Amino acid sequence: MQKVCIVGASGKLGRYMVQHALDRGYQVVGVCRERSVGKLDAFRGHITIIPGFTNDRAVIQQAVAGCDGVLAVLVPWGANHYATGTAQAVLDYARPGARLIFSCGWHITRDGQDVYPASLKREEVLARWLGRLTRMVDIDDQIAACRRVFTSDARWTVVRGSDLEEGESQGLPVWSRHVGDPILTSNLTRRVDYALFMVAALENDTLVHEAPAIVGCQTPSALAAGRAMRA
Repeated sequence: MQKVCIVGASGKLGRYMVQHALDRGYQVVGVCRERSVGKLDAFRGHITIIPGFTNDRAVIQQAVAGCDGVLAVLVPWGANHYATGTAQAVLDYARPGARLIFSCGWHITRDGQDVYPASLKREEVLARWLGRLTRMVDIDDQIAACRRVFTSDARWTVVRGSDLEEGESQGLPVWSRHVGDPILTSNLTRRVDYALFMVAALENDTLVHEAPAIVGCQTPSALAAGRAMRA
């Protein structure tokens, strides 16, 4: 892995991914909206910044050219198919064989075998209601974006994040294929570690064509699962 593109680089998760990628010695190309370029000032001179909307196909085509990997934050913004536009552009323009890592939430399911807690179901219902009311969020568009990824022949991974918190890194999160598995019960991950999992997935071939649901490695459920495995 030599050169990676981070789509959505100016967000909180994106900035953590930029730092993790630089720490690994990668050349980094970051994509973000023009008004958000200033959020990347700390990395100026160390990364290439391409301003533009992340669902702009011309912007993505320029940004991913020559990249060995692409990290894309699928944000369900607005009512203009932002997430699907981003995902499709990455799938269409990333070079053959590139590692593609997409981020989303636990609400995405690949095979329908996830078992969601009532609280998460309520949050999804509320997000849909608010989205229709305000036209600021479109959860269904993010679901559609991930379905496009799941049917692609590209070397993809869709990382499904739990609730997030700020704080010092606790290490690489643990994962399971299905929400509802005991290891995920704590439903909490440090944002910096979510980004760490995304970047580490670039060179983890066991995650190709997987949709890991992750949780912090120091959460009670992860520690309990570790103890059970050692018993």
